Amino acid sequence: MYKPFDLTGRTALVSGGNGGIGFGMARALAEAGADVAIWGQNPEKTEAAREKLAATGRRIVALQCNVADEKAVEAAFAETVRQLGAVDACFANAGVSAKPTPLLDMTAEEWRRVLSVNLDGLFFTFRAAARHMSQRGQGGVLVATASTAAIEGAARNSHYGASKGAVTSFVRALAVELARYRIRVNSILPGWIETEMTARAFGDEKFRGNVMPRIPARRWGTWDDFGGIAVYLASDASAYHTGEAIVIDGGYTKF
Repeated sequence: MYKPFDLTGRTALVSGGNGGIGFGMARALAEAGADVAIWGQNPEKTEAAREKLAATGRRIVALQCNVADEKAVEAAFAETVRQLGAVDACFANAGVSAKPTPLLDMTAEEWRRVLSVNLDGLFFTFRAAARHMSQRGQGGVLVATASTAAIEGAARNSHYGASKGAVTSFVRALAVELARYRIRVNSILPGWIETEMTARAFGDEKFRGNVMPRIPARRWGTWDDFGGIAVYLASDASAYHTGEAIVIDGGYTKF
């Protein structure tokens, strides 16, 4: 193994790590040697993910947490540190999709539902992690899952696009602010990835017929496609890489 990719002796937290992209990240981090904590809201799903991750031989912590709840995040982060000893890398991956809604018909409730998880949840998670890492004095890694909706016009998904665009701006600001503590901050922008969250869209034949021809890679993304970037960003291999929005979309936004 290229030594900088070795995560032995390190710890990582992945919110929304019980499925989809988050699970792909968590599994790769564990296989690279890290002890891993995953947060999720569904206890059965989270426990099933923990059992799968435990097969790597690493310490795996599974906790219930609604990231839109400030107190729940503070409690879950404290418990994560108690069980793992520290958090070296924090992946704020938990998020919700948005029901396609024209701006003219959008309610304040729907707007707040999406931003409360995708943006407030990120703020609560990163704030807890940054406080821990700065006080610990050994640096750290913060990674947010955004979306290509942050950089393209997401018609009828303006609330989702707004939340993810804000994620990338938040990350850039933190990369500058937290560098003095040796904390690196980056975001990942997935394209069309086949997960439970995207099942509704992927079940629409019209959608599939319109989108697939625009993906140069000629396939949908999978959660496996995010393991490598997670290990890279958590490792010393990315020691000088911060403030970036890393697109993983099979070339979709370039075509």
